[in-house]
Amino acid sequence: MPGPTLRHADLIYARYPDRRDLRLDLYLPDHGRPVPLVIWIHGGAWMHGDKLNPPVLPYLPDAFALASIEYHFSHEALFPAQIHACKAAVRWLRAHARELGYDGHRIGVMGASAGGHLAALLGTGNDQGSLEGTDGEHPSISSTVQAVVDLFGPTDFLDMLRYESDLDHAAPSSPEGRLIGGAVREWPARVSEANPITYIGAHTCPMLILHGCRDRVVPWQQSDLLAAALRQAGCEVELHLIENAGHGGPEFADGIQRRRILDFLARTLTDGPHGPSTSDA
Repeated sequence: MPGPTLRHADLIYARYPDRRDLRLDLYLPDHGRPVPLVIWIHGGAWMHGDKLNPPVLPYLPDAFALASIEYHFSHEALFPAQIHACKAAVRWLRAHARELGYDGHRIGVMGASAGGHLAALLGTGNDQGSLEGTDGEHPSISSTVQAVVDLFGPTDFLDMLRYESDLDHAAPSSPEGRLIGGAVREWPARVSEANPITYIGAHTCPMLILHGCRDRVVPWQQSDLLAAALRQAGCEVELHLIENAGHGGPEFADGIQRRRILDFLARTLTDGPHGPSTSDA
């Protein structure tokens, strides 16, 4: 069956007096029935990338709607601006669910690399006031998400230094250094604030994690570390290490991985319990 198609482009979900407003594109199925929403967060080392042509769209069936969102890059604003923006997007999408035609009770999030990091932060940061921020116009609406698909995202910036990489993650000019505003070894408190693993608890939603064993940018051990911490806390997690995959690539879009992603989204968003209503705080 055909999947969702672009219905609304460049919807502004948060306005800012001192930097660019943030927008999203919304894809909806043709049948018009309210379906769960998947939010796509693009990668790009928190420094570049855009919301156009979300890679999950070609294989997302009409059982889901899709929103592809922007966030501020590290040269525009340091962390936690990025997670504040993502939470504002969830609140905006939940607030406008009824008028736009999807189910605001059931929202999942999916991202790759830097986007995977932000997706994981949304999942572990459910109900965590320190990550909420004040962006957007709907502060009373819940930013809770019901499911996360994390594609090879960083988990613990300091732990990442233990493994071989094509990037010098210890340098102030590294993607992580630019995100937090300095070398990660020199700012452990900022690193802890940015690490999804910091916030794991009873509020954490189910997660599916995919990572390539030949990733030379974000070591696969990052996802292994996150999965182990989630299991230890009693959280629902599914980890798959893809033997021949690097940092992204066609291996993540083959039939096996597509089925894993769609089965997980169907189970957690279609068959799972309802999340907060559009009026919940």
